[in-house]
Amino acid sequence: MTTLRPILLVEDNPDDERLTLRALSRGNLANPVVVVRNGEEALQRVFGPEALPCVVMLDLKLPKVDGLEVLRQIRASDRTRLLPVVVLTSSSEDRDIIESYSLGANSYVRKPVNIDEFTDAVRQLGLYWALISELPPNLL
Repeated sequence: MTTLRPILLVEDNPDDERLTLRALSRGNLANPVVVVRNGEEALQRVFGPEALPCVVMLDLKLPKVDGLEVLRQIRASDRTRLLPVVVLTSSSEDRDIIESYSLGANSYVRKPVNIDEFTDAVRQLGLYWALISELPPNLL
């Protein structure tokens, strides 16, 4: 039996965390969701002994280590450079969007202000990255 790889949610806002978890559960994903609340914890999880997640959902404005630095370090390692990273943030600043893609983000999604739109966007993201998208063989 294959063990499902987790989704790593990097989110410091408890309200956004709760909404994201609810949206992912509405997508009926069997993948577990691991939540970390700052960039330092995200790096420890990604570079720790655990299996890599199937996707990292990464906020940019994080305590300790910001999301762009987390993305930079993920892309700098041979082990994790192909790991899917979706930036999920409230920032719509052009420089954040450009920097995220320049550093190798797979997608940049601005958190909608409307709760229903947010829930639907996260549910679709979870379904796509956990069920539809195929990971490179070296990440399995």
